[in-house]
Amino acid sequence: MNGPAGLLSRLKDRRGLDELWALLPEARLVGGSVRDLLRGVPVHDLDLATPDAPEDVLRTLKAGGVKVVPTGLVHGTVTAVIRGEPYEITTLRRDEETDGRHAVVAWTTDWAEDAARRDFTINAMSLDRHDVLHDYFGGIQDLADHRVRFVGEAGRRIDEDALRALRFFRFDARYGQDEADVAACRAISERLDLIDALSAERIASELLRILTGPRVVKTLSVMKDVGLLAHLVPASDVHALRRLLACQAPEDALLRLFALCHADWSGLGERLKLSNAERDRLRQFGDNTPPLGPAMSDDDLRRARFQQSLPVLLDRSWLTQAFALGARDKGWDVFRERLQQLPQPVFPLTGQDAKDAGLLPGPAMGAWLKAGQSWWLKEGCRPDGKACLAYLAETSEMAQKSD
Repeated sequence: MNGPAGLLSRLKDRRGLDELWALLPEARLVGGSVRDLLRGVPVHDLDLATPDAPEDVLRTLKAGGVKVVPTGLVHGTVTAVIRGEPYEITTLRRDEETDGRHAVVAWTTDWAEDAARRDFTINAMSLDRHDVLHDYFGGIQDLADHRVRFVGEAGRRIDEDALRALRFFRFDARYGQDEADVAACRAISERLDLIDALSAERIASELLRILTGPRVVKTLSVMKDVGLLAHLVPASDVHALRRLLACQAPEDALLRLFALCHADWSGLGERLKLSNAERDRLRQFGDNTPPLGPAMSDDDLRRARFQQSLPVLLDRSWLTQAFALGARDKGWDVFRERLQQLPQPVFPLTGQDAKDAGLLPGPAMGAWLKAGQSWWLKEGCRPDGKACLAYLAETSEMAQKSD
């Protein structure tokens, strides 16, 4: 059961952990922190499990002067805060009842029983205060072999929580290598109906994380082969996403989602229950006005900068380049540099200018400002306020003469 020695020495600061172990000596590090210590990469979250009941954990920590928050008592989880750092501590559990979305749990003191209910072997390891690594299902070897496997029978794990079908691909993209586990893919393909019962928010969270992960095209291709991708986003185009990546566009989940679903993007926001800000971005991606391209003049660029924000224009430039070219291109790189170097155009006239010209608030003032702005845009957003006023005065005089 023991793994590599000296894992705890890899922690940058373990003072808070030692304080917790002084109060809860049977607790162990679990999950991602153990996996990251084995991989020799920085550890960000130190989560622990303990055989102590959650009420006992609360009482013990409070008695020891540790700030503790009952963040998820129904699931056996409390959060200790030491020197401003949070530590989630969860009582060992076993599943009493599952329906693919939620589980009814009971506490246990059996570490192997708790590990057996976890999703993947590389997430089922634990590390105690004596620096002893406990590995019940071969997680150490799987991590070394770049292999992501479900704990025990893949189908049973997915039956317990259907979201694990998506989590499998997210973890396989990061920790796997070569071909995805055959047993896992088969189990997922046989349980696609369970995906339909998941909330859109949970699906979106996992999908967006997959889209910014490594090997995204390969991952999505396998998801498509097993039928999962069609359950998430029916009208997907992995080839279009590949073209976006070939342009070396930023690792932006929403940008990649739009490329993947560009043929039917309008219903994405509702389908995945995205935030209003995310839906707005998708709408802006889909509105190809004004059309963008390296041949645009500086006047065209200023007009575009006035009509849309710089971040939106840059995002749209990557999508346009992907759909039109699908490759890295010097002309598009120069286009984005030009776009960013231009100062933000600001229409120089205000309502006060209209009042000074003798107009009262109302339709006439609005029409006056709109006429001035239309001319200013036509002139490439270059005229200053004085030039705009002169234009409006001239057009007003011409209108009066024609009357």
